[in-house]
Amino acid sequence: MVFADLFFIYIFLPLCLLSYLLARGLPAKNTVLIVFSLIFYAWGEPLWILLLVFSSFLNWAIGLLIERGRETGGAKAAVAAGIVVDVALLVVFKYSGFLVENLNLLTGLALPVPQIRLPIGISFFTFQAISYLLDCYWETVKVQQRYSRFLLYLSLFPQLIAGPIVRYSVVEDEIENRSVTPTDLCEGALRVIVGLAKKVILANNLWAIVDAFFGKDITGLSVLGTWYTVIAYSLYVYFDFSGYSDIAIGLGRMFGFHFDENFRHPFACKTIAEFWQRWHISLGSFFRDYLLYIPIFGKNRKYVSLFLVWFCTGVWHGAAWNYILWGLYFGCFIFFEQKLGKKRIKKWPLWWKHIYSKLVIVIGFGIFYFEDLGQLGQFFLNISGLALFTSAAPFFDPVTWSSFLNNLFLLAGSIAFSLPLLPKVKHYFLESGSDGLYVAGRAGSAVLCLGLLVIVSILLVDSTNNVFLYWRF
Repeated sequence: MVFADLFFIYIFLPLCLLSYLLARGLPAKNTVLIVFSLIFYAWGEPLWILLLVFSSFLNWAIGLLIERGRETGGAKAAVAAGIVVDVALLVVFKYSGFLVENLNLLTGLALPVPQIRLPIGISFFTFQAISYLLDCYWETVKVQQRYSRFLLYLSLFPQLIAGPIVRYSVVEDEIENRSVTPTDLCEGALRVIVGLAKKVILANNLWAIVDAFFGKDITGLSVLGTWYTVIAYSLYVYFDFSGYSDIAIGLGRMFGFHFDENFRHPFACKTIAEFWQRWHISLGSFFRDYLLYIPIFGKNRKYVSLFLVWFCTGVWHGAAWNYILWGLYFGCFIFFEQKLGKKRIKKWPLWWKHIYSKLVIVIGFGIFYFEDLGQLGQFFLNISGLALFTSAAPFFDPVTWSSFLNNLFLLAGSIAFSLPLLPKVKHYFLESGSDGLYVAGRAGSAVLCLGLLVIVSILLVDSTNNVFLYWRF
């Protein structure tokens, strides 16, 4: 089941919300959420619900073993065993085909390549389980004694499929003690509508541009056509993924959960380090807290850990070499900025910092898109202008110009909404201290969101494919 679907918006969500509000007592409300979450996950792939239940029970049981092992010295063995099993499941389902293909390539063997369909959301709920085990081991959270509460944490449908990666510490208290106010319902609903608008109005239309130019062999694509498309793709990924995160955060709010932000206008950054402080924050903080500072061979090895973080960031996104290259590509710029130092970078002119960061980011998304390494090489030839000589590609073509003119308002709006303009407008109306401005701001936002919901609903009537990009991961 997808969020950007009329069935979810007008049937599943209202039924879930009504059942939740009618349920008496928090245990009953939690049961409602568990049932609807399992239905949500099983809607498209009923078989994989067994994997989700198995993973939740295993990690819950290992959490209990960690607690009991503190006195016997078995806590370290328990957490190690849990992480090994979690990672092994992820490797089997997500990376086994990739590993066998490369083993065959390197050794000349002809081993059969596993064709295992990737369970939706496995990267997200596996990382949540690992963070729980490590936090239990480090005693930063209390071990959950009741399986039903842990199952709720791991299976909660707003963030189950594509994040954000919610730490147990974020929802630990709210699982056992929370309430839903009219403000929660209103703010949550508005956030959901904004997320839907990002996905349906902006991301889906940006994807049409990308698919028209990058969805085929790009050997003859012009230099400007390549730049135009990769910029559109960068905006598409942002609005698609941040739209999902907005919906997840809004849905969580409607049921009394307060998830952390996952995006903070990343294209407003001035350095690559700042970009990753604003982009997919839950994944970046996961690797920072659980991998960056771990001792390697008994010592804290800063740059080895940095390499591991960015290698794992790439691998997490997919079983293909371009994702590994993408992670290491950004890792190289993080390393460069660390060696250069914040004081030197601070002296750069503001315009140069913005140009530098956006060029690195946009080219990085080109690496992210092309799983075919041959096409990735052609992308670099195109974007650098070398294709003018290697394949006689044009610098400019009328098809690109026509597409640009037809989508001018879409591109201009996407760029504007990717920057922190709306938060400033919202702050002006809601934080000014004026009652008149506050009422006008509240009424205006409600009317605007209702209008967006109508537009989204109309666009979804004949729409058949609204899968979010990060479902693949």
